[in-house]
Amino acid sequence: QVQLVESGGGLVQAGGSLRLSCAASGRTFSSLNVGWFRQAPGKEREFVARINWSGGSTDYADSVKGRFAISRDFAKNVLYLQMNSLKPEDTAVYYCAAGGRVSRSSYEYVYWGQGTQVTVSS
Repeated sequence: QVQLVESGGGLVQAGGSLRLSCAASGRTFSSLNVGWFRQAPGKEREFVARINWSGGSTDYADSVKGRFAISRDFAKNVLYLQMNSLKPEDTAVYYCAAGGRVSRSSYEYVYWGQGTQVTVSS
C-alpha cells in the first residue's frame, strides 16, 4: 500500500512559480511510475507530467512543456513538480498519482493523493 500527500499549493500571480511536493509512504514507491494530474472546476482531470520508476524518462502535457519540471527524490520518497511562468489557466487542484504502467491516462494509476489547490491570479 502506498499513501500520497501533496503540499505546496497556494495563490500566486501570473508569471510566478510554485513547487508542489508529494510525500509517499510505502516501501514500493521507489519502484512505481508516478505522475501529476490536475482538475479545474467543471473540467475533467487531465494529465500534467509523469516520470518513470527509475527517473530516467519524463513526459509533459503540451500545455506545460517548458514551464513545468517533474522530479523525484528516491532517498526522501518525494515527488516534485516545479511550476514556473504560471498562467491563470493553470488554476486547478493538482494530484499526484502512482502505480500502473507508464501512461498519460489517469486510469493506469492506482494510488492517488488528496490534491492541493493552485490558484493563479491575472
